[in-house]
Amino acid sequence: MSATGADPSGRRPPSGSPPPPGEGAGLGAWRREPSTLVKQAAPLPGGADAPFVIIAESHVPGAPAEWEPHAHPAHELVWVRCGAVTARVGDRVFTVSEGCGLWVPTGEVHAGRLTARAELHTAFFAPDRTPVAFEGPTAIAMTPVLESLLLHLARTDIDAGARARAEAVVFDVLEPSRPQPALQLPGDPRADVIAEALLRDPADDRSLEEWARDLGVSPRTISRAFRTATGLSFAQWRQSLRIHRALTLLSEGCEVQDASERLGYAQTSTFIDAFRRVMGTTPGTYFDTPRATADRNSVSGVRKS
Repeated sequence: MSATGADPSGRRPPSGSPPPPGEGAGLGAWRREPSTLVKQAAPLPGGADAPFVIIAESHVPGAPAEWEPHAHPAHELVWVRCGAVTARVGDRVFTVSEGCGLWVPTGEVHAGRLTARAELHTAFFAPDRTPVAFEGPTAIAMTPVLESLLLHLARTDIDAGARARAEAVVFDVLEPSRPQPALQLPGDPRADVIAEALLRDPADDRSLEEWARDLGVSPRTISRAFRTATGLSFAQWRQSLRIHRALTLLSEGCEVQDASERLGYAQTSTFIDAFRRVMGTTPGTYFDTPRATADRNSVSGVRKS
C-alpha cells in the first residue's frame, strides 16, 4: 500500500518539508482533517468564578475538533465516549479512548484533537482543594463509578452537601490506568524530523536506512537517537505510533482490516499481532468489552456545545 504522504507521481516530499496547509501534525498530533473545528480553549468553564472543588461539563462538537496549545489554572481530567481524543503534552502523545481519561496538571501546556462524533467530557479540579497528586500528565482509569460521579457533578441542580459527598468519593476512586497509553517523542533533532513525518503519515514505510540517506546521517546515529530518547528502537517506536493512531481509527468505527491498510500493514494479522504487543490484547477484545459495547449503545444526554 502506498503511503498517504506520497504525491500522485509516487514520490515523497523531501525530508523535513512542511505538510500542506491545514494538514500538519502540529501539537494535536495527527494530520488535521479538512472539516476540523479549530477551537480556543477557555481557561475554565462557566461557573468556575465561584470557589469550587470539582467542576465538570460535557460537549458533542459534532465534527473533528482541535484545541490549540493552552494551559489551565486548575487540574484537568478529560475523557470521551464514542470516539477518541489525542493530546500532545510536552514530549508525549496520549491517546485516550473509552475507558481511559487523561489528567493534565495545572499550568501544563497541552493541545488536543477529538475525533468526529465523540462525546467530550472534562472535569476541573481546584489545585488547593485536591488531595491527590500525579507525577505529570497521567492516564486515568475511567471506571463506571468515576464516570457516573463526574457526570453527576456536571449537574447544576444538586445541593452543596450532595456535591461534597460526591467529590469525596471521586478522590477515593481516582487512580492511574495501567498501562499508560503514552507515546514518548524523541526530543532529539536527529530523530524529530522522522517522528513529525510519521505523525503526519503513520503509513510511511521508509526503512531506517532510507531515512538515514534522506537526512544525510548514518543509520546508527538515528537508531541511537531513538533508543536513547524513547527506550525503543526505531521499528518499535514506529509500531507504537501506528497502534496509537489505530486507537483513534477504531474508536471512530473503522474496521480492523481498513485500519490495518491505512496504517501500512501488508497483512491484517500482522497489525493484530502488533496491537497485541503494544496494548496487551487484540483490537476486537479491546473495543468489544461489555462496558464499551454498553457505552456505545447508551444515550448519555450530554448537551451540544
